[in-house]
Amino acid sequence: MERTTAYNKIEMLQVADAVAREKSIDREEVLEAMEQAIQKAGRAKYGHEHDIRANIDRTNGEIQLLRYRQVADPIENEATQISVAEAQAKNPDAKVGDFLTDPLPPIDFGRIAAQTAKQVIVQRVREAERKRQFNEYKDRVGEIVNGLVKRVEFGNVTVDLGRAEAILRRDECIPREVFKPSERVRAYIYDVREETRGPQIFLSRTHGQFMAKLFAQEVPEIYDGIIEIKAVARDPGSRAKIAVISNDSSIDPVGACVGMRGSRVQAVVAELQGEKIDIIPWSNDPATFVVNALAPAEVTKVVLDEEARRIEVVVPDDQLSLAIGRRGQNVRLASLLTGWAIDILTEAEESERRQEEFKSRSALFVEALDVDDVIAGLLVTEGFTKVEDIALVPVDELAGIEGFDEAVAGELKSRAETWLETQNLKLTERYKELGVGEDVAAIDGLSPAMLVKLGEKGVKTLDDLGDLASDELIDIVGKDELDEEQANAAIMAARAHWFEGEGAEAKPA
Repeated sequence: MERTTAYNKIEMLQVADAVAREKSIDREEVLEAMEQAIQKAGRAKYGHEHDIRANIDRTNGEIQLLRYRQVADPIENEATQISVAEAQAKNPDAKVGDFLTDPLPPIDFGRIAAQTAKQVIVQRVREAERKRQFNEYKDRVGEIVNGLVKRVEFGNVTVDLGRAEAILRRDECIPREVFKPSERVRAYIYDVREETRGPQIFLSRTHGQFMAKLFAQEVPEIYDGIIEIKAVARDPGSRAKIAVISNDSSIDPVGACVGMRGSRVQAVVAELQGEKIDIIPWSNDPATFVVNALAPAEVTKVVLDEEARRIEVVVPDDQLSLAIGRRGQNVRLASLLTGWAIDILTEAEESERRQEEFKSRSALFVEALDVDDVIAGLLVTEGFTKVEDIALVPVDELAGIEGFDEAVAGELKSRAETWLETQNLKLTERYKELGVGEDVAAIDGLSPAMLVKLGEKGVKTLDDLGDLASDELIDIVGKDELDEEQANAAIMAARAHWFEGEGAEAKPA
């Protein structure tokens, strides 16, 4: 009988070692799971109200089952507590808060107890395995992994990575890509999350960084850091653009990524199901970068609006379809790559728009300054767009325009100032008719034209203005009139009266 017990003790340690090896988890965690299972069986036998704990000797496999009772005064729970007198009868040094243990006879596992113990062990081992998987893969986000397709359900692919399973969702697969069980697949880990059903490893083949990592595998210069991938934009399975820069002036970044006879880029194209890849040189200058990104189309002119991050690109008439691309693909990818909104015009459209602007500005100057078309045209050609520009510019600068002298310049400036005064009077009358308060009109930075726009939108009092957000105020008056800082200053000035009484009220208290 003793020999059988010894055999069982050794066998328990051997089982723990085998499970630990098979699941790639710590042997200690398996033994702790076994202890918990024995402890659960012990409580089922002797009563759940008792504090029963199990301990397995790590060297010989011997099992100890102990009942723990805490020394307490007074006793609130007889099952888990013991009086001071009774405790000191067993151990003279016992004091309140100490634990006394009573050994219990070993459990003869019945069928139900054994089944319960097995469930506890399996559950604990599964939890330990999940924890190991999460800790192993949480730091591998951003890596490319290889795996085998385990199953495909509704287009979602479960991939066996060897030591874990991962999910390649349908929307993360390249369009028209079909996987079969046992097929090898390469993908990018873009997220690892710990969920109730265990750690979830999410893979992608459409992510921009998947292509970047593939290039790093094919191009040694990228892996070594000599060439850097600055931006990636993809239309998965169809077309992509990648911007590269070299930290070594002697190495051409585009040539290195293309490889001898295109060998390097073709290896990436083959992995991405024939996705066409444009490799372009990155530039710190936005205009140059956008021009490069629109390749293969030629660009004749660019106009930047840095505040709105928009760029207007002019291309020859025969290059328009090439610049836009099929279904707008080329310009969309260029916009994603550069981070700028891109508007494309042909040279004919740009010329027509320029002529329209020239006509409308000339007509404004003819009417406001009472001058002929020639003088109005000269002012527009010199870059004047508003009457305010002429009123504010120094006379000597106006006189410097070819064909003008100081007398003409002075007269133009005087007429501009008179026209502005007249306009301001009309606008002042208008905002007063609309009911805009004088306290609103007194706020710095709000012109009569802005006050009219506010009145037309129902913003007539300080409270109305104070209730606005800065972007709402800018939408009403126009982004050309106020920037965010000026809008915030006007709104805070309108709110000032809300806080005027606070200081006075606070003093008596």
